[in-house]
Amino acid sequence: MDVGRLPGVIVKPFEQVVAEYGPMVLRVCRAVVGPTDAEDAWSETFLAALKAYPDLPADANLEAWLVTIAHRKAVDITRVRGRSPIPVDEVPERQSPARAVDGDLWDSVARLPDKQRAAVAYHYLAGLPYREIALITGGTTDAARRAASDGIRALRATTNREEARS
Repeated sequence: MDVGRLPGVIVKPFEQVVAEYGPMVLRVCRAVVGPTDAEDAWSETFLAALKAYPDLPADANLEAWLVTIAHRKAVDITRVRGRSPIPVDEVPERQSPARAVDGDLWDSVARLPDKQRAAVAYHYLAGLPYREIALITGGTTDAARRAASDGIRALRATTNREEARS
């Protein structure tokens, strides 16, 4: 019997977890670290999840667990951004297809304060309740709700200003 597993409980194969939750985790990573670093955060999330998956209790909330890991990996990537760049012969193309389609939205999300960006991503992209967002980000349920509300209000104001200019 695996540690943390109940006898006779059938657990999803990890490949199925990746297929089911992968797109949601990628959306969260894009919102938190931006489209350029999102794939790295996604990969790091699922590598860490793969290592811990055998010990995960059968009744665990997979979505919240994966978002928690993604949040930690995103924080790690944000910290690493401060390091010195590595010289290369050719500069790689940085614009991803997702950024080309809705770059203005990603730019607006990236300009949100950290707490608002995280709350918007976790609630509206990952579908987590505010209580779980508070556990991930280290605040209260009311603070998570307020951060998401303020973030959405700021995004709407940005969108309305851009539409008025068009």
